[in-house]
Amino acid sequence: MKRLCQFAEYGFFRCVLFLCDTLPYAVTCLVARGTANLWWLVDKKRRIVGRDNIIRSGIETDPKRALAIAKKACHNMALVIVESLRSTDFLGEDRIDQHLQIQIPDDVKAVLEDPEQSLIIASGHYGNWEVAGHWVSRYKPVAGITRAMNNPYIEELVKKRKSRYRFRPIPKHDGNTGRFLEVLDNNEILALLFDQHAGDYGMMIDFFAHPAATFKTAAMLHLVTRTPLCFASCHRVGPMKFEITFSPLIQQTRSGNKNEDIKAILNSLNRDLEKTIRQDPTQYLWGHRRWRD
Repeated sequence: MKRLCQFAEYGFFRCVLFLCDTLPYAVTCLVARGTANLWWLVDKKRRIVGRDNIIRSGIETDPKRALAIAKKACHNMALVIVESLRSTDFLGEDRIDQHLQIQIPDDVKAVLEDPEQSLIIASGHYGNWEVAGHWVSRYKPVAGITRAMNNPYIEELVKKRKSRYRFRPIPKHDGNTGRFLEVLDNNEILALLFDQHAGDYGMMIDFFAHPAATFKTAAMLHLVTRTPLCFASCHRVGPMKFEITFSPLIQQTRSGNKNEDIKAILNSLNRDLEKTIRQDPTQYLWGHRRWRD
């Protein structure tokens, strides 16, 4: 029965892909927003989580306006999917510079251009993070953590469709504990999304003035391996147009207290993410339960 359901889901997804390929891009985006609206009506739990998270962040205090932001954030996720599937329309080598604006400090650019140096890039579920990964892989290979889809047939199809250039996924649940170190040893880029609930693996760090379990991986790898670390975001500024912004390299002096050093780095990353989200709250993934208290 499970396999039958997976085949049915796969067939529906192939139909969606057909429409995505044949319809004009603008029409595809309208269809995606319509689909997001249907999902919004069905998934009451995510509606409530998104609204409450926005209110808790202080970005909006009125429940109706917070709900409107959460709905637009749902539209954003639909656009992320369309943009990923249609990425060859605007991320080809002959067109990429027409669609991207890059804000990159000299110290980060120097690391990217150094073939003997690896880099850790920390980011959040804002804008279209996949576009940022595609662009930065022009400098050197990028490895990022991904969660496998529940349907293996759709997972395989999406892997074949996505234009990843020199990006390769690392399974979220993998027995190889040294997989991150291998990336850094190869002088590649390790891209980490740190803004989901980390549970017992995380450290409680304020996010919009409320403690949230935050993944320590980026900070720990930076301290242990001395690999340069920065924050990056990809903000959608128009149809198929994005602004990718990098922070300067995070400079954390080692105090001898590892936990305090990790805390300082994670505080810096959360502040960068908060600043980015305030730029346009509708481009953030509010439907995730970041706060669990």
